[in-house]
Amino acid sequence: MKVIGINGSSRKDGNTAILIEKVFEELKKQGVETELIQLFNKEIKSCKGCFACKGNKKCVIGNDDFNECFNKIVDADGIILGSPVYSADISSKMKAFIERAGVIVATNPGMLKYKVGASVVAVRRGGGMTAVDTLNHFLLNKEVIVVGSTYWNMAYGKDIGDVLDDEEGILNMKNLGQNMAYIIRKIRYTK
Repeated sequence: MKVIGINGSSRKDGNTAILIEKVFEELKKQGVETELIQLFNKEIKSCKGCFACKGNKKCVIGNDDFNECFNKIVDADGIILGSPVYSADISSKMKAFIERAGVIVATNPGMLKYKVGASVVAVRRGGGMTAVDTLNHFLLNKEVIVVGSTYWNMAYGKDIGDVLDDEEGILNMKNLGQNMAYIIRKIRYTK
């Protein structure tokens, strides 16, 4: 059992990575392997809308880091999409990633079917719900089983580490990890 976390932040090991790691801590306790992919140093170009991915199950843009990251979520049991809030929505790198992934999966249905997914958002003040919705819309539209928690999957903070002071947000991440591990085990052992 493995969960891939995609961190769409422009900052390495920032608040979004901290939140994903809090979810990972709970997954690891349940025997789920985890891997964090941080997009800050990856080149993810925009989708060209060429639909050449139909039947190929990969993007034809081959001179960036997208296909390597995408293949990891295809091979995983679970997906965590994480983003800070920039201009009241997700980061541009995360947007490019889910747009390209979305076209591949739309033209090759079933690639993410029955995977377990969750979105995680680090927010300074406003736009958190919009960012959660954007990430969840991708997951829901691609046949991913979306896991929830006791509240929205976000925590508040500006500077790196500030999200650790959002006690409710951190507890929510831990609960999210527990719920995700439970659902992954249920699905894995009933296939």
